[in-house]
Amino acid sequence: MSALRTQGLAKAYGRTQALAGIDLDVPAGAVYGLIGPNGSGKTTALEILAGLRRPGAGQIRLAMPQDRVAYAPDAPEFEPWLTAAEVVDVAAGLLGRPRDQAAVADILRRVGLADAARRRVGGFSRGMRSRLGLAAAMIGGPLLLLADEPAAALDPGGRLEVLELLAGLASPDPADPEGPVTVIVSSHDLGDIERICGRIAVMARGRLVYQGGVGELLAQASPALRVVVRPPAGTLLAALSAAPWAGSVTQVSPGELRIDVTDQDEAERRLPAVLADCGARLIEVGRAGPSLQDIFFDLTGTGPSRAPAEAMAGT
Repeated sequence: MSALRTQGLAKAYGRTQALAGIDLDVPAGAVYGLIGPNGSGKTTALEILAGLRRPGAGQIRLAMPQDRVAYAPDAPEFEPWLTAAEVVDVAAGLLGRPRDQAAVADILRRVGLADAARRRVGGFSRGMRSRLGLAAAMIGGPLLLLADEPAAALDPGGRLEVLELLAGLASPDPADPEGPVTVIVSSHDLGDIERICGRIAVMARGRLVYQGGVGELLAQASPALRVVVRPPAGTLLAALSAAPWAGSVTQVSPGELRIDVTDQDEAERRLPAVLADCGARLIEVGRAGPSLQDIFFDLTGTGPSRAPAEAMAGT
């Protein structure tokens, strides 16, 4: 069963085509990832789904009333003189679903703002405002939550807390007669998406270039090798980058290289000679796991340009 479907969803701003006819299919009770580079149309899509913008064309089919859809923007803004508790209370009132103080306190606890409930939000950091935006979106009991970069401004510990919160919303609760919440989350952090999403959509230049399971996408990864040598690895990086069987070479960490190969057999035959010629002190070599980031770059036509080998020398 789908919680949301779109057909031919399009939006243009003057001559700029922000969305060029996308067909989304979001299963009910799923944590669905929406990923893409800046300018790909992610935020426009979320704002249209939230009812904040009108599409230029296309259809949206929701399995719930529009007033059960909540949106947590990337950089929410609040009246600075209000406390966190007052912001959430006002949000509930505007939604026509007033909540008592216990419910407000509980939602602030769930997003990690229990200790800041009585603080005025004018002094909040961006990360705290992001948490508060989630609380304001969740207080109305949505059946579909749209979260735009919800963990972008948080430290690693905060990111994990927010991700666990979003994943928990989609977990079945036998005590809840309405069932789990469907969550659509956009993020630039592919690790976040891979961690909590079972199904994703990849966008580029307003178009949908992939939609399906994360596992199915990872299965499309080209073969890769992981080589670990004692740093510095600049000479080896330069030699491997010039090898005709290496599509791309990246240094994941000092001395740890990932080689995306175009010819697996040739790579296995030639790699030992390259290591020997460079005088590399080998620690480990093996197959690398597929990289969602590399697939993302391939799908969207983006990614860091290869740094000149000499710039990496000595690293």
